[in-house]
Amino acid sequence: MKNKVLARRIKELRNKNGFSQEELAEKTGLSLRTIQRIENGETEPRGDSLKKIATTFRVSLDEITDSNIVEDKNILVLLNLSQLGFLAFPLVGINNVGISILNFQITWTIALCLLYISIFLRFFTPFKLSMPISGIFGIFILYAINLFMIGYTTIKHLKGKEIIYKPSFKFIK
Repeated sequence: MKNKVLARRIKELRNKNGFSQEELAEKTGLSLRTIQRIENGETEPRGDSLKKIATTFRVSLDEITDSNIVEDKNILVLLNLSQLGFLAFPLVGINNVGISILNFQITWTIALCLLYISIFLRFFTPFKLSMPISGIFGIFILYAINLFMIGYTTIKHLKGKEIIYKPSFKFIK
């Protein structure tokens, strides 16, 4: 990390909390000169010094050190626009593979929702179902099945073989 970015972030936190450099030095147990060097970018706090500063500001180390992470707005725009895919279905039509994929994903989503509901009932109802560990394990299994099916069918498609998503219920015909 560049000294200037970290220095600016620490100075911003100090000002936000209304501390002078002297007060920050006193609260952290660091010398005034160390605080001045850190804020001027002459030195980068490491280890114990950084922990003391984070503790004083009541923030995590990540909030101080990762302040230069920039949100990629292009990815967010693409993710939002990808939701418009439903418009192409009536124009292009859905073939048997598309129907199979949609049926599998709808089935998978319903199964996942039912599993979440059963876990919720386990923790928030007077009667206790015996499934806290198995419920969480079930979620893991459902995600593994979905990822496996995506990978498996993609490989089959690339080899020119027929793609069938199973298990699934026929919601779309």
